[in-house]
Amino acid sequence: MTEDSGKHRIKNWPESERPRERLLRHGAENLSDAHLLAIILRTGSGEGGVLSLALSLLERFHTLRSIDTASLAELSVLKGLGTAKIAQLKAAFELGKRLMSESSEGKPSFSSSHALYTYFAPRFKNLKKEYFIGVLLDAKNRLLRECKISEGTLTNSLIHPREAFKEAVKESAASVIFVHNHPSGDPAPSRDDLAVTERLKNAGEIMGIPVLDHVIIGDGRYVSLKEKGIV
Repeated sequence: MTEDSGKHRIKNWPESERPRERLLRHGAENLSDAHLLAIILRTGSGEGGVLSLALSLLERFHTLRSIDTASLAELSVLKGLGTAKIAQLKAAFELGKRLMSESSEGKPSFSSSHALYTYFAPRFKNLKKEYFIGVLLDAKNRLLRECKISEGTLTNSLIHPREAFKEAVKESAASVIFVHNHPSGDPAPSRDDLAVTERLKNAGEIMGIPVLDHVIIGDGRYVSLKEKGIV
């Protein structure tokens, strides 16, 4: 290691300037993106310190969103970013999404399509595939549990009522809401979306587990098929 590279290592910085110490002293909200990434990455590469690695990451991908959506192969191109550091980054971004979707009052209640959107939008953010989720509710519209029904482009043949209602029957759910994302960002329902909704609505009526809504989430927008009079 050269003398110059040693100067960049955080242990050689004044204590007051080290990212972790600055966070503890001043709060995470007062740190830059680069300093927060440096705390997550913990160590740098053989040629530079961890802050240099964090800055290189931002320089290459420009935004936190782009880092979040980057694949393992795309991230691995950056020298000093191995699988362990990539896993740390992915875990940190996922925790942030889960925190945003948590309710501060225990089990969330879904009395409106907007409440459902607020809960699920962070989870669906930046996903590149469609996920179709069943939201199982009790008699007061509180969440019993959620279950993934399918992954991939939504088609009428892909969603079978037997699979869609299997967990709802197990949980003795009073009702169910279906929600899925459009990675394109446009939540306008497709022909398949409408066909799937009609099929599931009819199945729910037969089984005594009514479908309260089907909410399609896009980028900063959503469509409620209940509000459109389809459910």
